[in-house]
Amino acid sequence: MQANVKSEAAPAGAAAGRGADGEPLTELELGAWRGLLRAHAGMVRRLDADLRARHGITLTSYEALMLVGDSPSSRVRISELSRATLLSISGMSRMIDRLEREGLVRREPCEDDGRGAEVALTPSGRGRLRAARASHLAGVRAEFLERLDDDELALLGEMWGRITPPGEA
Repeated sequence: MQANVKSEAAPAGAAAGRGADGEPLTELELGAWRGLLRAHAGMVRRLDADLRARHGITLTSYEALMLVGDSPSSRVRISELSRATLLSISGMSRMIDRLEREGLVRREPCEDDGRGAEVALTPSGRGRLRAARASHLAGVRAEFLERLDDDELALLGEMWGRITPPGEA
């Protein structure tokens, strides 16, 4: 997969003129871009398979359970879950329907807005999240974090910060 990415200003140390709009990526650019895509896709695939096998939930379902469980109020609107997980609101709503049928979450009336609903974990959902979190974090460490030293992790964190637009953290 190729990408045509243009930034307003090149960060310090970036090579000027690596390619112009519409020109193919250089080998250096293509290696970095494809490497990111392959690494991400492979890690997501393996982490998802592990959560399915061990806990019967997908990685996206785990993310939603985690966001609800970690929320200060222990309740989150579907629209907030949608934004945080990059699923559409309708996709998130369908996933919440499934999690509700499985007894992991329940919809509750929004305290601030009687028309809306928020998602809360059930006791069963809290238990599943607790069990899944331990194995998921072990997987993140094995698949990613343990393969890099502290200096490399710090450098990656700084680089991700450079390419993440403000307000999209």
